Amino acid sequence: MKVIQPDMQTIRVKPAGSSYPVYLGHKIISDPEVWRRHLGRGKTLIVSNEVVAPLYVHQLQAALHGRDVSVHIIADGEHHKTRETWSGIIDCLVAMHARRDTTAIALGGGVVGDITGFAAASYMRGIHFVQVPTTLLAQVDASIGGKTGINHPAGKNLIGAFHQPDAVVIDTATLDTLPDREFNAGMAEVVKYGAIMDPALFGWLESNKEAIKTREAAVLQYFIRRSVENKAQIVSADEKEAGIRAILNFGHSFGHALETLTGYRQFLHGEAVAIGMTIATRLSELRGLCPTGVAHRIGKLLQDFDLPVELPESVSGAAMIAALELDKKAVASGPRLILLERTGKALVDAESTHEEMAAAIELCRPLRPRA
Repeated sequence: MKVIQPDMQTIRVKPAGSSYPVYLGHKIISDPEVWRRHLGRGKTLIVSNEVVAPLYVHQLQAALHGRDVSVHIIADGEHHKTRETWSGIIDCLVAMHARRDTTAIALGGGVVGDITGFAAASYMRGIHFVQVPTTLLAQVDASIGGKTGINHPAGKNLIGAFHQPDAVVIDTATLDTLPDREFNAGMAEVVKYGAIMDPALFGWLESNKEAIKTREAAVLQYFIRRSVENKAQIVSADEKEAGIRAILNFGHSFGHALETLTGYRQFLHGEAVAIGMTIATRLSELRGLCPTGVAHRIGKLLQDFDLPVELPESVSGAAMIAALELDKKAVASGPRLILLERTGKALVDAESTHEEMAAAIELCRPLRPRA
């Protein structure tokens, strides 16, 4: 098995008119040199949550020694990605007399990154922003690409803006403290890259799942880098989801509907996406868009990482389809879904009927015992 050695590496993301680095390494949060490259003389606000802050805020503060640094702690959990939490960050920026040369640093998972990025996009019409993702899901997906936002009771991420970070600092050492459930949820996004665009990565994941579970530094560095490179390629070609970037939403329309219907409390984002990918692949097979057996292969790999692939009976198919109508990716004709032609090749679909979607949903129910 060939893997990349765990030294710090840099991947460039090049959306239209800009470019920024993604630093990938082990124990790099506390490296002052990383921060000297991206922080000017302005003030700095670290935003973290109540779980991550006790673990890593002091390391980051030490690396920022000599700067004017404030810290704002938010509650943990997707159900706190609200207007009230966003407003609290804005209030903190106002209280610290932050100017446009201030940098907001998001230290945490996808929720912290999304909401801090949205505050950075909103305050004074945009201030500097650096992502320091501490969960696997945020490292391979949420921290890259400039999507920021908050949830609305009617749907996930309905309020937000594109605001590219100045840099992304991925420290694989933060995964040492990540619970297994959170780690596995991040693997859903890694599987996604293999399913939509990188069949070689998909095969590598199938062959190396046991090594992945041990979280060896070199193994982590390899598949995180591969995931970042895949996302950087798509984001650089399509910054604001006008075309090919849509394929990154594979599993997300159904997944977001499930999160909304369960109040963001029953499933982690990656778990909901795993179920969403299973439904989308079943739909691909039902529509005759991809060969039979693709859904089984993807579902097996997801289950190998202890991810759910079945929709609970408590969530009705009708409610799922109704929630899809409010998905932010929907168009006038209805939901715009990402389906598969084969493992490693995705397509954008706006032709699936409600009946076809309902049938695919029911194929993803728990097996009922025979009478």
